[in-house]
Amino acid sequence: MSWKYRANATLGGLTGYTLTRVTRTPRPAPSPPSPPPETVRLPGDVVRPPVDPAHDRLLREPVFLLSSVRSGSTLLRVLLNSHSRIHSPIETHFRRLTVGLPTDPVRQAMELLGHTHSDIEHIVWDRMLHRELARSGKPILVEKTPSNVFAWRRISACWPDARFIFLLRHPVSIMQSWHEGDPENRPLEEAVPRTLSYMTYLQEARTHLDGVTVRYEALVADPETELRRLCAFLGVEWEPEMLEYGNKDHGGFVKGIGDWREKIRSGTVVRGRPLPSPDEVPEEFREICAQWRYL
Repeated sequence: MSWKYRANATLGGLTGYTLTRVTRTPRPAPSPPSPPPETVRLPGDVVRPPVDPAHDRLLREPVFLLSSVRSGSTLLRVLLNSHSRIHSPIETHFRRLTVGLPTDPVRQAMELLGHTHSDIEHIVWDRMLHRELARSGKPILVEKTPSNVFAWRRISACWPDARFIFLLRHPVSIMQSWHEGDPENRPLEEAVPRTLSYMTYLQEARTHLDGVTVRYEALVADPETELRRLCAFLGVEWEPEMLEYGNKDHGGFVKGIGDWREKIRSGTVVRGRPLPSPDEVPEEFREICAQWRYL
């Protein structure tokens, strides 16, 4: 209910207007905003190397540490990150960054400019990782998100000059560590298929890519020898300070972007658990154990 002035048709009115009561129909409540449109991929999307590597990429010879989950990749990351010339950040999950092209005009523009959808995402990936490296003030980037094993083909296409470190660990130890990290939400019966998928793709990457292989068991037994070998691969001098990683800031040890448990927080290399006996190896693991020479 509200009040409103209306014209008075009576000529004798002093003002020509009278105040009358008007009933208004209430306006409907505004509709909630529509959800953002799903990402529409450009048709004919292909994953390919950069057309002009010299100008299309800012990163030069990035290093990717490929491993399964629960393989000691966070330990190796912080050891490498303790070097004055190597920057190994928390898991960036960069490959999950996607580009939305929600309208016809922008899709038409990108196609006419000669870009595939993956081309555009590769530019974003490269820019993000280059910025992270530039902020560190160091010349060498080592990225270590374990799920990168599922995208090794695309990563090697995005950066044709990439270098690779393959980190192995006994498959049964991986399985046990995965379960122990969150026993309530990671039941042991799920541990074999969940971890085997990482190992399978890691072995596939090792078969097709050049790189250097490191075993977790060797790393924790004799870290200096393994780190010297990695320094030679990366073209840097060995630095004893790498062993005292607890003296450096490596970002947060947070679940989801790396190891978060007490062992990694100790600031020093801790010996690993005893190797499982052959009788403890599940049938599903026997092939990968043989390929990795653990049987």
